Amino acid sequence: MTTFVDRVELHVAAGSGGHGCASVHREKFKPLGGPDGGNGGRGGDVILVVDQSVTTLLDYHHSPHRKATNGAPGAGDNCSGKDGQDLILPVPDGTVILDKEGNVLADLVGQGTTYVASQGGRGGLGNRALASARRKAPGFALLGEPGDAGDIVLELKTVADVALVGYPSAGKSSLISVLSAAKPKIADYPFTTLVPNLGVVTAGSTVYTIADVPGLIPGASQGKGLGLEFLRHVERCSVLVHVLDTATLESDRDPVSDLDIIEAELREYGAGLEKRPRVVVLNKIDVPDGQDLADLVRPDLEARGYRVFEVSAVAHKGLKELSFALAEVVGAARAAKPKEEATRIVIRPKAVDDTGFTVKLGDDGIYRVRGEKPERWVRQTDFNNDEAVGYLADRLNRLGVEEALMKAGARSGDGVAIGPEENAVVFDWEPSVMAGAEMLGRRGEDHRLEEPRPAAQRRRDRDAERDEAEKAYDDFEPF
Repeated sequence: MTTFVDRVELHVAAGSGGHGCASVHREKFKPLGGPDGGNGGRGGDVILVVDQSVTTLLDYHHSPHRKATNGAPGAGDNCSGKDGQDLILPVPDGTVILDKEGNVLADLVGQGTTYVASQGGRGGLGNRALASARRKAPGFALLGEPGDAGDIVLELKTVADVALVGYPSAGKSSLISVLSAAKPKIADYPFTTLVPNLGVVTAGSTVYTIADVPGLIPGASQGKGLGLEFLRHVERCSVLVHVLDTATLESDRDPVSDLDIIEAELREYGAGLEKRPRVVVLNKIDVPDGQDLADLVRPDLEARGYRVFEVSAVAHKGLKELSFALAEVVGAARAAKPKEEATRIVIRPKAVDDTGFTVKLGDDGIYRVRGEKPERWVRQTDFNNDEAVGYLADRLNRLGVEEALMKAGARSGDGVAIGPEENAVVFDWEPSVMAGAEMLGRRGEDHRLEEPRPAAQRRRDRDAERDEAEKAYDDFEPF
């Protein structure tokens, strides 16, 4: 049964904003109560937070679909809807967030580090917030925006100071068990360790973490033997320790050739591993002929510039010297790191001539309008309400969209699309002028629209019939 997962694909969806409310205050002896529709609530965000008590991505492997709650719609009597609750997803320290194409979105290191994976939608404004001197009783409200949704990839890279690398059954698990309080699985067969193990070592005044990376084999950098999954956990380590087996039973292996093969895989994998300081550990010197082989290969390894230590995890030989030497190398690596500076807040104001949108003529002859504000206004418009559509036209006109369309060569009747190609709102453009309250009729209607709603047309027909009946009554002369 899987107990450790270090890579998952997560489907996240933020909550949608609640719709605004179109309501008119009604109370006895107050015939002109005015609009009192409340705003919709904000949709909840999906937030990833580093929690050091979490060590695996197993929960997201079993439940890859996560969604925050929606905002509640507004109500009458100036009642705003409740905001959606943010969805907090705890992740292990060292989790990297990527998109589907493999681009890094965030690198979460350190307790409490957060990343907003999906932004909740804005709540729609109610007609109370939309009221103005020109439009005193709006018969519409804005819709809530849908929350962001998409797929992200979570990759866990172990955060440790020292990484133990080497062939399977080289004694890495035994070594970390005697250097720290870690209790990894130990057995006399290859690939006993299937997941990285972490331990904390104290050497004098220095405390550092050590990781037991599962055994590497030739071709690991190309993914053989789950090599890519194992090498991922070496990237963050400051010091690499080659654990070499001096008592191997395979005739075609020896400590020097094992070192050369592992080094070749580290160079092939890249990620700056070739620049990390190295320490070589000759393990199992308590086994017959183990000490003799260690004495034979040690001069060759030291000639290459490696610091070599002969140890026995079983007999507890050479462990103290090794732990203090690693503390010295770790201390030097920490001192060489650049000091972290406080985060600087950089404010980049928009250019004076930045309108916030663009107008381009597509190959299909349709003028495409792209920009944050126009696209958001379109998403929040109820196209079943004539007055809401007229309000959208006024906003676009004030923003300068109509002027930009004219400069781009658009003429009356040309197609205009607002939004991305896969989800754009397309309409035939008709130049208009700004409208005030004098151009508005009943609530929910706008006289500028040539094709009003059927319900509005039926009301106009009934009013016309009533006017004709009243006129005929007034003109009636009794005999």
